[in-house]
Amino acid sequence: MRLRTLVADDEPLAREWLRNLLSLEPDVEVVGEVGDGFRAVVAIQDLKPDVVFLDVQMPGLDGFGVLEMLGPREVPALVFVTAYDQYALRAFDVHALDYILKPFGQERLRATLERIRARLRTAAAGDVIESLSSLVEELRSLRAAPLWLLVREDGRSFFVKSADIDWVEAARNNVVLHVGKAAHTYHDTMQGIESRLDRRRFLRIHRSTIVNIERVKELEPWFNGDYAVTLRDGTKLTLSASYRSVLKALRKPPLPPEPRAESPDGGPYAVPEEH
Repeated sequence: MRLRTLVADDEPLAREWLRNLLSLEPDVEVVGEVGDGFRAVVAIQDLKPDVVFLDVQMPGLDGFGVLEMLGPREVPALVFVTAYDQYALRAFDVHALDYILKPFGQERLRATLERIRARLRTAAAGDVIESLSSLVEELRSLRAAPLWLLVREDGRSFFVKSADIDWVEAARNNVVLHVGKAAHTYHDTMQGIESRLDRRRFLRIHRSTIVNIERVKELEPWFNGDYAVTLRDGTKLTLSASYRSVLKALRKPPLPPEPRAESPDGGPYAVPEEH
């Protein structure tokens, strides 16, 4: 069995070091390498590697952010690569996940690969998914909501800042993200996207509508307990009577702006085709 492997690290020399060590293993094939977390998300989904060596500390979107965006079932075997990080080591130990401390050599790498080979030969993969799921839940309880969402549309892959979303509507088995004058189809359910967005900023106002409260201009009582919601760009939405509990949150002062996420041009982060 060949291990199709992806290397994700923002340091070119670190990628070269790991790639050279992996080349000494006859059953390992490096199918790609990327230099940031954004490209790692796309590469993992596109290349579907058996093993991912993922640097924890990367700018823009770190290793934990990659894991949160993907979900545990999209990564069969994951090895975190890190310089000393006390929280990371504790989390990996608690959830029984593999990690390698920088700097490392062939012997340490070979031991990790042996564990991965054994895991892939047995039914233990389910245990790994459970461990990754537990880690994702812990991360979500400790970290802010993801700053970016990966959108795949018309053969393109790009990232949209969560804070730039004006509102979200249901569209059969998908949702539509309304960002200014653009509308992007996003492959998730309403329940799924609601769990990804910052609940201090985004509120469900209808079975098929989520709104960014910073975009709300005015509320007006309507019929049968519903409210008419007008956004700053003039968009008209409906707050249904069954969601009237969110009225108090809509009337609160706006939250401070989110921290700026790194992007090459300050806008949607377009992902190159090559990995």
